[in-house]
Amino acid sequence: MEEFNINNVDNQSMKYMTFKHGGNILTQAKKLNLFPSEIIDSSASLVPFKPPKLLLDSLSSEIKTLGFRYYPERNLNNLREIIGEFHQINIDNIMPGNGASELITWAGYEASKFGLSSIPSPGFVDYERSLNCWNARFDYSELPKNWSNSFPQSFPIQPICDVLWITNPHNPTGQLWDKKSLEILLKKYKLVICDEAFLAITPNGEKESLIPLTKIYDNLLVIRSLTKLFNIAGLRLGYIIGSSEKLKNWNIKRDPWPLNSFAIKAGIELLSNRMFYEEWTKKIHDWIRTEKDWVSKKLSKIKNLKVHNSSTNFFLIESKFSLSSNINFLENKGILIRECTSFRSLDKNWARISLQTRKNNKVLCREIQNSFKK
Repeated sequence: MEEFNINNVDNQSMKYMTFKHGGNILTQAKKLNLFPSEIIDSSASLVPFKPPKLLLDSLSSEIKTLGFRYYPERNLNNLREIIGEFHQINIDNIMPGNGASELITWAGYEASKFGLSSIPSPGFVDYERSLNCWNARFDYSELPKNWSNSFPQSFPIQPICDVLWITNPHNPTGQLWDKKSLEILLKKYKLVICDEAFLAITPNGEKESLIPLTKIYDNLLVIRSLTKLFNIAGLRLGYIIGSSEKLKNWNIKRDPWPLNSFAIKAGIELLSNRMFYEEWTKKIHDWIRTEKDWVSKKLSKIKNLKVHNSSTNFFLIESKFSLSSNINFLENKGILIRECTSFRSLDKNWARISLQTRKNNKVLCREIQNSFKK
């Protein structure tokens, strides 16, 4: 398939394009005749640890008891109640979904009702896909490509639009936005969609969550994901919090069984034990603090390469030259990093890297260094 650069296509053309995404581990493993477990996947921003035993035991029980033989609960009340207790939110304001991607699609449906959307760039291309699904109007507002090392930071732009899409922390830059600066935007725009898929992973991130503000502002939608935090991308599990009237309208139109029984079981198990959740997230935050500093120092030694600071488990690198040959070099070694041409306003000189375990980070840094020596 021919690669494309999203900077060079218009809105109409993008409706027929295939958007790139990280995490293509199965394709690369097949290409190199390796097991997926032998690939170091630094292209998808998942935590590198095995899913918790408590979750695996729960899913195993679902198999042993043959619970999956029955249609799952259509209204998802049991899962919604657990999410509601976790966030102290009324269950009518919660809609679980088949991963953040499905919820982004429905957020695009809502955005299409209000007029012009603005997507800060560089940004996650799935927002564009979602808006194209509903023939919604949108444009782009460019974010600064340099930022300080201190987080959180004030959201730096206020574009002219009706609907503003925000990612916190921002993908792919890793900037963490300050809650106070985001609340100001809720008074300015008809609709604000805040994607917090990586916020639970991010040290001190929850302090900046807009979920409490959904009790005050009907024009706010907050998207969350559980797949990244627990390394369960294949289960597809997320939820959105916002106006009960909006979510009720979506539910009328969506598939009757959007979540399978395993995803429902996983969500209930992972959010019903607060002590376990806090212990797990502390482990993740400690890992990020340690590995981010270690990897940054290693890669900063490479000539002509800039390592951009990040608040979370992924960060951008910027080269004075194209990184295409470096990425190909790494792929042949069984290492994936995220090329950035599909992020509007970035080009082949940029790549995104996600932190791994120390063992794999050593391999990752060594081979990135080698890729500049070839």
